[in-house]
Amino acid sequence: MANIYTLKDGIEDKSLLGNKGANLVTLTRLGHQVPPGFVLSLEAYRSFRQSRQLPGGEIDRALTILEESAGKKLGKGLSVSVRSSAPVSMPGMMDTVLNIDDKEAMLTAARQIFESWDNPRAIEYRSLHNIPPDLGTAAVVQAMVFGNLDQNSGTGVVFTRNPSTGEPGLFGEYLMQAQGEDLVSGEKTPTPIATLRQQMPGVYAELEEVAHNFEKHFHDMQDIEFTVEAGKLYILQTRSGKRSGPAAVKLAVDMVGEGLLSREEAILRVTPEDMKALLHKRLQSPEKAQELTRGLNASPGAASGIVVFDPAEAAETANNNVSVILVRPETSPDDIQGIAAAEGVVTSHGGMTSHAAIVARAMGKPCVCGAEELEVDVAAGQFKAGDKVVSKGDEITIDGTTGKVYLGILPVIEADFIPELGDLLAWADSIKRLGVKANVDTADGIIHIKRFGAEGVGLCRTERQFNAPEPLSVIREFILADTPQGKAKAIDKLRELQRRDFLALFKALDGLPIIIRLLDLPLHEFLPPKSMADSAKMKERITELEEVNPMLGHRGVRLGTTSPEIYQMQIEAIESAKAEVEADVSIMIPQVITAAELLPIKKLIKDKTIKFGTMMETVRACLEAEKLAEVVDFISFGTNDLTQAVYSFSREDAEKKFLNAYLEKGILEHNPFEVIDKEGVGSLMSTTIFRARTGWPMLDVGICGEHGGEPQSVKFFHGIGANYVSCSPFRVPA
Repeated sequence: MANIYTLKDGIEDKSLLGNKGANLVTLTRLGHQVPPGFVLSLEAYRSFRQSRQLPGGEIDRALTILEESAGKKLGKGLSVSVRSSAPVSMPGMMDTVLNIDDKEAMLTAARQIFESWDNPRAIEYRSLHNIPPDLGTAAVVQAMVFGNLDQNSGTGVVFTRNPSTGEPGLFGEYLMQAQGEDLVSGEKTPTPIATLRQQMPGVYAELEEVAHNFEKHFHDMQDIEFTVEAGKLYILQTRSGKRSGPAAVKLAVDMVGEGLLSREEAILRVTPEDMKALLHKRLQSPEKAQELTRGLNASPGAASGIVVFDPAEAAETANNNVSVILVRPETSPDDIQGIAAAEGVVTSHGGMTSHAAIVARAMGKPCVCGAEELEVDVAAGQFKAGDKVVSKGDEITIDGTTGKVYLGILPVIEADFIPELGDLLAWADSIKRLGVKANVDTADGIIHIKRFGAEGVGLCRTERQFNAPEPLSVIREFILADTPQGKAKAIDKLRELQRRDFLALFKALDGLPIIIRLLDLPLHEFLPPKSMADSAKMKERITELEEVNPMLGHRGVRLGTTSPEIYQMQIEAIESAKAEVEADVSIMIPQVITAAELLPIKKLIKDKTIKFGTMMETVRACLEAEKLAEVVDFISFGTNDLTQAVYSFSREDAEKKFLNAYLEKGILEHNPFEVIDKEGVGSLMSTTIFRARTGWPMLDVGICGEHGGEPQSVKFFHGIGANYVSCSPFRVPA
């Protein structure tokens, strides 16, 4: 059977039978009580896409085998279900058809499942999770067992560990006298799995043994769907369970201790998205707030926003940079776009294994489910909690860690790291090659990067230090000075202010290295708009400094060349601070196009322990890499500006005017300002590194643009030989 495989004689190949089908084959071979069935393979799906025909003869033979295994004929005591089975788990995104009693109906259901691969919610889910659109899906035809048969029947979903925290022990829910769709749809709120222990202790004990055996076999937490028919346990499917970020870390570390994973496997098991989710914020002093209601703590974290009831409206509102909380009686797979756009989700029905809970948990979004007290009226655009009425547009805060919902916007604080994170990061440090630094401009920011495990500061942008009122006032004094004496006086003040800033940074770093980029902004950026100028002199100076294209104008090293006193002042301030506090300091020069720009600045550095480097953000600098390498100790790619230069795009204009159209039409696969363009910008970077290291093989190479914290880009940078990446502090653990 090239297109059809029975569960008894199939092969454990997810690329052929899909995730669900291959796992059911495994469970059948392990001797578990799995209803008999067969799988229309991915080959059958691909053939169907071309011919619109199903393999009728093979289906007839497979159905005969199923009937023999069940001891019943279809329509005469035997009903079947048809479910999707994609190679990658996509819970609830494709169709399921139950209670099929004849063969026009079974074949129709198979066609429906194949066609549901391209339904809107499946397309949206694949887009959100970077699942290739050409994978396709298999379809599983399986004998039905009935959880609604009698009082000793029911259905449940159980995780082998808590998917929110990673704590060991069965975690899930059970519905008496119900079918599986009643549970996962969220239309009914189930009871905790402990109910099954009370009602049928023997079945519960069997389920515990099944969970233990599954973890031992699959080496991962499992999400198990089961049905009890007249007191007999049947396993309908198992898959690796969706989990929160904290749970992913705890699971990985615990399973190393249990001998189920190696340290290397544990590191690979935790994704960058898991690490981001680990940084969930939590509410500060929630006991002082007005609690509206509480439900199930389905997905951890805290979020605030305006109430929206319609998923499409949630997406539209979020596109206007407004935070929204999606409130529904229950969510369905069709709501995927709204869930993705919302900061968090609240439902009045459904449990911890409902669609809303699973999808929100996978996205790292806070979710409160089963808040039964809520009376949600979608048509009226309001919900009631006791005697309180909350309307569309009102602000609420949800706490997915406790399951509580509050009126208004509550203050949040950063998350505390779980103990297991330290173990995981230590294991990663022991085998990694690529260094991880952070972009930080103030002493306060050093606290975060130490907490997150950064190895130092890869980019300190000195222009950010002029944002405070006093330094901003002084640099304006320098810009407006019209005599050498006036400029010198302002420079003296700036030198002292900069010395204090650097001194605070060095003290906070306590020995960690720092790369300080000298002033990059054009001077007009420090002046107000002309309409707000408070003097004729100010207006005149603003007019003098105006540029047609400031991004390509009088900034960076060009400013340091025409006004060398600025860079000299900064270097002297750095050296003065370093004389007071021992520090590992590097100075980096932005916007360079030739070594001739660097040499005069390098001569200004008296302290020879200070390393000297350049930011690679112009195409000409990349083409001059061999010559620049003769002058510097390191180079660091500023991938934001380099991408603009290679594409001839203004980032702001591109993202406002036409970049979305390029992505929608498939002209570009990714936004190049978010994910590095490997073929264009990446190719130039690879060539630059090769050229720079031709004469200087030990030259240090870093990345300090935003791409330095994006997982796909970091993997590419590792491959082309970068020594380190530098990113925002909150992206360091990922």
